[in-house]
Amino acid sequence: MQLTKYQHACFAIEKDNKLLLVDPGNFTTDLPKLENIKVVVITHEHPDHCDPELIKRLVMDNPQLTIYTHKDVAAKLPRNLPVQLVKSGDVIKAIEFTLEFFGTKHATIHSSIPQINNLGVLIDNKVYYPGDSFTNPERPVHTLLLPVSAPWMKLSQSIDFLNLVNPQLAIPTHDAILSDSGKQIVDRVIGDTISTTAKHYERVNDQAIDLA
Repeated sequence: MQLTKYQHACFAIEKDNKLLLVDPGNFTTDLPKLENIKVVVITHEHPDHCDPELIKRLVMDNPQLTIYTHKDVAAKLPRNLPVQLVKSGDVIKAIEFTLEFFGTKHATIHSSIPQINNLGVLIDNKVYYPGDSFTNPERPVHTLLLPVSAPWMKLSQSIDFLNLVNPQLAIPTHDAILSDSGKQIVDRVIGDTISTTAKHYERVNDQAIDLA
């Protein structure tokens, strides 16, 4: 199994020459033309996670793919796309991938802004991504895609979530609003907090990494 991290909140997992793509949004400008995408997971409707025009193009290039998401996202997508609705607690087999979904709501941005629906996803009981939330899967996690910057969070929450989930590997995500200098600060602070533990934190950009 290989994981490739793209800009902001998007990443791909390749297994047996089949691709799973998570949260292709409008901040992910480095996404190449991918073939053999079989599964797309969308955690919530915000455009940095769900770009309907990009998703439409992905379907055109990969007509055999299926989109797994909840009903609020499905309502935002163009009609006639291949969507399978899921909800928190579902465990499904999607081609070569096992998907388990967690949580219900997006993290609070401000009390004046209504919370939308959000689902975290655990892939093959190994890779966990919470979307825009800090929902604890309460499962052993090998690789955590860790949100590190957003209007709905502060860095201490990210660090607390990392310690709570306690993965073997943490990869920063959701960071398009940070400058290069800002990313360096985030990496240094998080790296300092886990320097005495067995956990490993690593920024990976546009390169495939093997997951043990």
